[in-house]
Amino acid sequence: MFCTHAYHLPPRIAAGVFILNSGLSKAKADRETAVRVHGMAAGTYPALRGKDPEEFVKMLSRTEMALGAALLVPLVPSLLAGAALTAFAGGLLGMYLKTPGMRREGSLRPSPNGLALAKDVWLLGMGLGLVLDELSEPRTIIDLRCS
Repeated sequence: MFCTHAYHLPPRIAAGVFILNSGLSKAKADRETAVRVHGMAAGTYPALRGKDPEEFVKMLSRTEMALGAALLVPLVPSLLAGAALTAFAGGLLGMYLKTPGMRREGSLRPSPNGLALAKDVWLLGMGLGLVLDELSEPRTIIDLRCS
């Protein structure tokens, strides 16, 4: 039994594999990597400044692994997986928009340094596509259970 449409599988698999790999890669991050990743995130989101860099990267790693798995498991409803992907991608794009040097001056176009973050717009598009498709289906109640 699936909780997703067959045509949802390609974007879910593409995003899920990518995000799961990212989380697995961060699972054994060294101190230097943790400080770099935390510094970039804390520069955009000041609430993260007080968080220990190694704890932050562990939390980020677990979050990415959970999101990647949710996207890959068809039993997770596309509405839920898409909403989570949309939120995650929105956070990444916030870093792209707010971090100096990521965009060409006076433009939304990425600088060479911003290309890695700018590509996360695809993740946002995938997440929104899943959510909008699920919300556009005629129903009286949004049902997150498999049918």
